[in-house]
Amino acid sequence: MRLDALFEDLESQFAALQDGDLYGEVAERIRAEVGKITLLDRLRGAVGTIVRVELRHAEPVQGELVRVGKDCLLLEAERFEEWLIPAEALTAVHGLGPWAEPAEGAVAAKLGLAHLLRGIARDRSPVTLFCAGPSGHPVTGTIDRVGADFVEIAEHSLDTPRRRTEVYNTRLVPTQSLSALRRR
Repeated sequence: MRLDALFEDLESQFAALQDGDLYGEVAERIRAEVGKITLLDRLRGAVGTIVRVELRHAEPVQGELVRVGKDCLLLEAERFEEWLIPAEALTAVHGLGPWAEPAEGAVAAKLGLAHLLRGIARDRSPVTLFCAGPSGHPVTGTIDRVGADFVEIAEHSLDTPRRRTEVYNTRLVPTQSLSALRRR
């Protein structure tokens, strides 16, 4: 009888050790997988939800997360505003759920900030740029050109169309200093 109790005790200790080892291994694998998730993967998991983003050199923006590109995100805010935000301009994001999603496919993975800026330039929509810099003032106008690493904007008032007589400055903005773009 004493030997049966001893064997049962040893078996239960062995089972507990195996369960502990399995738990530790599963936890380690989970940590390793979570370590592969990127900021953009987390944002893709929140598409369709209302989020609040904090930005470098601009006020926080709240709106529905509509799309996530390879290096940027698109929010629809109140008053029919669209906000195009480079991922590197983010300082915090609030309102995300626990989900993450990898890039959708080869084409979607290539669509990024420059591609979306070129689309806005083609539309000739008036925009407001929020940029890093000593002045920190928003710049209004129409995007004329989008290069590999810059945006050229014809500055004019938002309530006037882009006409040569209305343009008072042409500004070249490196995309790395772009914090956000607002389009109504």
